[in-house]
Amino acid sequence: MDRSIISCIQKVVLYETKARIYVVGSNTTETQFRVLKIDRTESRDLVIHDDKAVYTQIQIRNLLTMINHGNQPKDVKSDAGLIKTISAFGIVGFVKFLEGYYIIVITQRAKVAVIGPHVIYKVMNTAMIPIPNDTVKYTHPDESRYKKLFESVDLSSNFYFSYSYDLTHSLQFNMMPVDYVSNSTGLGQSEVYGIKNRYAQKYLWNKFLIKPCKHILHTDWFIPMIHGFVDQKHLCIFGKALYITLIARRSIQFAGTRFLKRGANSEGYVANEVETEQIVHDASITFLDRTKLTSFVQMRGSVPLFWSQDVSTMVPKPAISLDQKDPYAKVSGHHFNQLLHRYGSPIIILNLVKKREKRRHESILSEEYKDVVDYLNQFLPEDQCMRYVDFDMAYFSKRKNIDVLSRLAKIARQCVKKTGLYIKTMKPVEEKYWDQEELIGFHGYRNDYGCLQTGVVRTNCVDCLDRTNTAQFAIGKAALAYQLWALGVLPKMDLEFETDIISMLEDLYEAQGDTIALQYGGSQLVHRIEGYRKINPWAAQSKDILYTVSRYYSNTFTDLEKQHATNIFLGVFLPREGKPNIWELPTDYYLHNKDLAGVQRMFRKSYSQWWDLPVFRSLPLPYDQKKKSEDDSAVEKFHDTDERINQFNDYYRPFELTVLKNHFTMVMEHSVRNYKPKSTKDDSPFSLRLTDRNKGRTKKLFRHTTNPNLSGKDSTLSTASTGSDGSSSSSEGMDMEGNFSLSDSDVPSQSRYEKKIENSSSKWTMDPSYGLNICPPSKHDELHYARYHQIGDQCCQPAGYTKKDTSPVEIFPKSVFKFGSIYGVEIPPVNKVDQDIYNNYVAVAKEGPKTVSTQDSQMYARYVKAVH
Repeated sequence: MDRSIISCIQKVVLYETKARIYVVGSNTTETQFRVLKIDRTESRDLVIHDDKAVYTQIQIRNLLTMINHGNQPKDVKSDAGLIKTISAFGIVGFVKFLEGYYIIVITQRAKVAVIGPHVIYKVMNTAMIPIPNDTVKYTHPDESRYKKLFESVDLSSNFYFSYSYDLTHSLQFNMMPVDYVSNSTGLGQSEVYGIKNRYAQKYLWNKFLIKPCKHILHTDWFIPMIHGFVDQKHLCIFGKALYITLIARRSIQFAGTRFLKRGANSEGYVANEVETEQIVHDASITFLDRTKLTSFVQMRGSVPLFWSQDVSTMVPKPAISLDQKDPYAKVSGHHFNQLLHRYGSPIIILNLVKKREKRRHESILSEEYKDVVDYLNQFLPEDQCMRYVDFDMAYFSKRKNIDVLSRLAKIARQCVKKTGLYIKTMKPVEEKYWDQEELIGFHGYRNDYGCLQTGVVRTNCVDCLDRTNTAQFAIGKAALAYQLWALGVLPKMDLEFETDIISMLEDLYEAQGDTIALQYGGSQLVHRIEGYRKINPWAAQSKDILYTVSRYYSNTFTDLEKQHATNIFLGVFLPREGKPNIWELPTDYYLHNKDLAGVQRMFRKSYSQWWDLPVFRSLPLPYDQKKKSEDDSAVEKFHDTDERINQFNDYYRPFELTVLKNHFTMVMEHSVRNYKPKSTKDDSPFSLRLTDRNKGRTKKLFRHTTNPNLSGKDSTLSTASTGSDGSSSSSEGMDMEGNFSLSDSDVPSQSRYEKKIENSSSKWTMDPSYGLNICPPSKHDELHYARYHQIGDQCCQPAGYTKKDTSPVEIFPKSVFKFGSIYGVEIPPVNKVDQDIYNNYVAVAKEGPKTVSTQDSQMYARYVKAVH
């Protein structure tokens, strides 16, 4: 058995003396402590010592007391020897510019998601503390400017971490066992393996900050952080709790702003690359090895070619130019080899770049991109080839008789079928499970307990912002239908617009799009999902104009400084005394293309074999998942009661006082509390909601959405509707190329508001998940319930209250009232004593306490007090 290792350092306290900084780290229960000693007498270098010892609470108190006494001046009676500086939740890393080093710590955090027993936090505030003391501190005139640039990358904006869950990898990777563990039999009865993955360097945003002492300190001292977006919502299906989590990871390679980073660099890393993972799991069971899990991964990234746009001229759309000719697609080959390594095959390329233009602009990229993919595919077997799909989204969105979302839904359904998704069940899956009609044509790597996703959908437009986000929402919607079906809560893989669950998903993807767009685009989404669905066009157009102006201003005046800050934060540029400063460089091109600058020499592969041989042999499975060995993970043996693998204590924290109303799972956005219209009593998130078709358009009567990731501002609301009624399913609308077929059985049915709105809860079955079905109550039971309701209503009336035209109530029926058919228990017939007590209470309610005996009056008073 294996479990994830929980970091033993979740609280950090910094103490200072004149000569040293002492960093004391402890676990949540403060039973184990570790100590770092950092020398403050060095003005330039970082001298740090970790004794690797574990202290108890008494030992650490004695150690700090001894340090305090040893550093106090002999002639002054004070506590100036050891000064407590700050308390924090972990160390981000160390950084140096032109003076000495700084230590960066997290001072505030907030819970944003839970995946099983693993809690994901968002960084809310940090502190940057200089290490050298004032007596040896070296000063440089440009230090303050570099520090200001570094701090402009706001660590309190969309940086996330976890003490027990690896956010740099997908759920599928984290759940796969290590070869060493799965093949070994050296465990005792009370022993378990603890596993800690080696983080994916591509998504580790504090990689440069932990580099100065990465091999010196214990790994728990540093908190791995990702940058992007994380949000979670609670989907309640008749009391069953499902959590929908969306995680977006931005790559640190070739990262930057919108116009200053385009295409790919010489190593195959593309600009604006973001991996999006959609996780849906059964939250009624806490631990991941005992519950059902599903996840789907897709990604976005710039077109992997050498191309750019000239921003020297202040125009909204600078001309696109192909900078270098790459006849053997070397750079594109590097990029797609990385995708095969991380995701497996097939790679589905959804290209949303324009093809039909009066004046060639985006079509330059589209033509070159298609040629590159065709060239690379000729060296792959047919079953492993990349699938290229062209969809001119901007062209079709301008046509009144075309429903863009329905077109995307057809493509999305096929994409999910081709790649499959990650499914993990609690019991072994029988072979007949895969023979069901819903899984015809469904791919993926099947195993005993579900399925693995093989391959990925790679979506791109020019900016990888607006069109890309809407397409990813369409793919996520198709994947969600499969995920809910796999969890046993959806009878058919078809989710309708105008339902609470799609409103939740739309809010998640719009919040993700706004957050990513602000990070490298300078504004929120310009063209939103509601715009492509042609809902409320006038309001959408006014917002689009506002955000377009904001984005244009940001791209023209602030993007250069933001790019400098990103290069400093990620260590792309290292300040050196006597060398040019970053703001003095004419371009950062050679910083991101080191082989072209002669810094390193890239190994040239064969002109035909652009993929690595080990990666090719592992297909369709991803290489890094199939070869997840002890080299890729830290594996240790623990006693099953050890705190570092005790997930129950880490999640529930029985040693702390928890206020239920402040608990994260209670304040999480809820499908019934936050999305269900107040005018309906139907709690099903799959029910179609009523609409108002005034003025020729649909408008949702109720909508609630919040975006906690944009400095507290709400994202733009998007009303929901189906697409245009005049949409066509002709081949003209489906502009697709490559090896990508659509059959009638693969096309999802589209809902229309002209059809009768049905209550989907009547078709919903609980048998797959709970093993039983709740039937509607009989007429006999409903009459009994009505009688009991009248009894309670009459007894709760004030004294002397009489109701006109009240018919006598038959309190207890002649037949025995049986609850056994629904609740499994039976209520026996009432006896004479209980009948008399009830009659007495009714008399008290009608006549008032003044006309009855003192004993009955007291009984009545106690009864009224208990009721109220």
